[in-house]
Amino acid sequence: MSRGPSKQFDPDVALTKAMEVFWKYGYEATSLSRLLDHMGIGKKSLYDTFGNKRALFLKALEHYSTTTVADIRHRLLAEESSLATLGELLAEWKAANSQPGSCGCMLGTNIADFNTDDVEVARVMQSYLRSLEDVFHGALARAQRRGELGPEQSPRELAQLLLCTTQGMALLGRVMSDGQMLDGALQSVLSLLEPSTDGALHA
Repeated sequence: MSRGPSKQFDPDVALTKAMEVFWKYGYEATSLSRLLDHMGIGKKSLYDTFGNKRALFLKALEHYSTTTVADIRHRLLAEESSLATLGELLAEWKAANSQPGSCGCMLGTNIADFNTDDVEVARVMQSYLRSLEDVFHGALARAQRRGELGPEQSPRELAQLLLCTTQGMALLGRVMSDGQMLDGALQSVLSLLEPSTDGALHA
């Protein structure tokens, strides 16, 4: 039996494009025609490769989760990384989320579209949030071992604070007209990581 014709598109590129649409508009507001237009493929190709809209969304959500966490892990856990790297990353997120038209976090954009008992979607979202918390924790624990973070600090609790802060910044940045609120939140968090003049870290 001869094999069918090869795909005339790159599935990974198409999935990334689908992710961009779901990220910008959310699941409910994303129409099939909008997806097909941005992905540059036909309906049959979408169904044959990814399944229906829901299946495509789950794949796009997992793609976002995997690539986002991998990028953050690479940056925060690189050999030359330090506590200052974490501060730089947070400042960059704040700046990005302060821009007009910010899409925020893809998960945050879509959380409200699904019931909490939607097991498949909840699994992906919970996995992403836990993975992000673990990356923060890993960076903070290493900073503590290096003496950049005081022994009285809890890397796990600080990681949870960073998770809540970054997700909050992503959501608020979508609707706030300026970055003043995000600036205040970021500075409050960063102050917990700054050494005092006598060498001890703030509690």
